[in-house]
Amino acid sequence: MNLHPLRPNVHCLLLTIPLAWILSPPSDGPVRAADPSQGQVSGAVAHWPRFRGPTGQGTAEVDHPPIEFDLTRGLVWRTPIAGKGWSSPVISGRQIWLTTAVTHDATEEEREKRLADVKNAKQLALAGSLELRAVCIDADSGEVIHDVLLASHADPDPIHSLNSYASPTPVIDAGRIYCHFGTFGTWCLATETGETIWMRQYVINHGVGPGSSPALHNDQLILVFDGMDQQFIVSLDKASGEENWKTYRPPFRVDDPDRQKSYSTPMLINVEGVDQAVIAGAQWIVAYAPESGEEIWRVDHGSGFSLGVTPIYTDGQVIFSTGFSKPTLVSISPTGRGDVTESHVRWRIDKSVPTKPSPVVVGQWVWMIDDLGILSCIRPSDGEVLWRKRVAGNYSASPLLVGDYLYVCNQDGVVTVLRADSDAEEIARNTLDTRIMASPAVIDEDLIIRSEESLMRFTRAKEP
Repeated sequence: MNLHPLRPNVHCLLLTIPLAWILSPPSDGPVRAADPSQGQVSGAVAHWPRFRGPTGQGTAEVDHPPIEFDLTRGLVWRTPIAGKGWSSPVISGRQIWLTTAVTHDATEEEREKRLADVKNAKQLALAGSLELRAVCIDADSGEVIHDVLLASHADPDPIHSLNSYASPTPVIDAGRIYCHFGTFGTWCLATETGETIWMRQYVINHGVGPGSSPALHNDQLILVFDGMDQQFIVSLDKASGEENWKTYRPPFRVDDPDRQKSYSTPMLINVEGVDQAVIAGAQWIVAYAPESGEEIWRVDHGSGFSLGVTPIYTDGQVIFSTGFSKPTLVSISPTGRGDVTESHVRWRIDKSVPTKPSPVVVGQWVWMIDDLGILSCIRPSDGEVLWRKRVAGNYSASPLLVGDYLYVCNQDGVVTVLRADSDAEEIARNTLDTRIMASPAVIDEDLIIRSEESLMRFTRAKEP
């Protein structure tokens, strides 16, 4: 069996991004390596515009990514980032953007007062006040170009202790960056100046904080609001922020609001010439016509809720995890119309399925790593699990396929590199001594990794 990663069999809608923009003068801040790599590599990745890259599936076709690296080897720069955010960096030209939330802890008295009647209060984090920020960094120097205060909030809603107030990944387009914070608001900024062009807000109860990232389709920005109190999808005009359409989710069998919430990110695909925005949620996964918001098909996937895994599309199938409480990997043929629960579900897998890291397409196979570090290789044609192996650590970040290598970042800051072949041989284990919850990005042939307190760029270390 040969699992050499050929070009993935994926038909996703790509975003058109300019390859270079005029940047403002940088300011002091990053820790620079002694011999950083400068300039673009011919044929390498020029933009990383959304969560999990150009296709939304976490792949980059480059030849010489870094294999062995740490804070002394292969480090181009390391820039401190104030606050906390699990959003991934997005890239266009020589700009890297990310969002962050600067919080001031609530007092014990405030916690007792505000969480007295809240279910599972011990699992929640509560801020006394909150600043939402968007930060732009020069890709070559690591210097901060823009640090934009978007909003301040007193007494924000509590979030899960493993979440952040800045978990949704922005999406970047020609001259504009769209920063989404769920119930706290959505901002469109000019990338050259950092100035706000428009802002919209839809207030819902996320339960444990925001999580779903936005997606662009032509002139539309698509947002997911799967809260405990209401669940709907919204399309905004990307130029003005005006609402194009708003579609509510299908009805639930359960009345428990906690089991109606979800955090999945839209996957944009084209099936038989028809564009689809596929969005997983509690109980249902639904495909919408992105121009109108009308349902194309829906599948009742069971009792799953609080989905954080973004679907993937390969071999003519939509593949996704059903989330809590018992995650199941489900394959669906996206060719139907209406409720296709009984006719278009192809297979299910119930063992070692993630609730947070999204799967990745490796050649003609699907690989996934669950929250506890079990890596599985699946044949998508019939759902057969070809092998499983353990990779040390607990995982929230999604795996990244770069050329012939798979990168998995555990929560303790260890980046394991595996060869994307039949044996999934572990060839490097890189310790960064920092917490990692955000999925990495790629620029040129380098890795951009966000940790709990900084953003880092790593290049392949030169041979001695």
